[in-house]
Amino acid sequence: MTHPRPPRPGESARFFTVSLTEPGASTLVDRIDQLRAAFASLLRAHPVRVDAMVILPDHLHAVWVLPPADTDFAARWRILKGRFTRLLSEDDSVTGSPWQPRFGEQRIRTAAEHAAQVAYCWQDPVRHGQCRRAADWPYSSFRRDMRRGLVTADWRPPTAGVKGMTDFGAGPARGPVVPRIAAAPERAARPR
Repeated sequence: MTHPRPPRPGESARFFTVSLTEPGASTLVDRIDQLRAAFASLLRAHPVRVDAMVILPDHLHAVWVLPPADTDFAARWRILKGRFTRLLSEDDSVTGSPWQPRFGEQRIRTAAEHAAQVAYCWQDPVRHGQCRRAADWPYSSFRRDMRRGLVTADWRPPTAGVKGMTDFGAGPARGPVVPRIAAAPERAARPR
């Protein structure tokens, strides 16, 4: 498998987690068209290379790379959040921003870190129980990368990430990727 190209010297790469204020909300997938429109508008004004991105109901993850000498990721997120919020408010009585004011950011320094964070984005919908395979989730760059021939539908995440991390760069392993539902054990009749 080939991941999207890791950043070149001088390019700035980051892994992001951006969440809604309401855990368990489904706004991002319910309003995916507005989110896509806000993102397209952002890209026209402020270029960013999207190496991986996944939208889940209440949060998203992204691996972004900026051109050399440009490190203003925060402005891009501020613009994206603002445009999405405005589009939501045009549709109905949404007041205020649905976004948490901050976001998680991790600098990507090596090709191995880059590959681990791309894999994390691809696998996160499976980890959250949204689908059984990364290829099944419609709101992910995984499908784009499948069309480009970078990955196949049967892709599975590596079992170990960067610097001893497991669960494809997510920190300590959290058990099986897809919960397995076992049948309840038969109860033996108790003697009376």
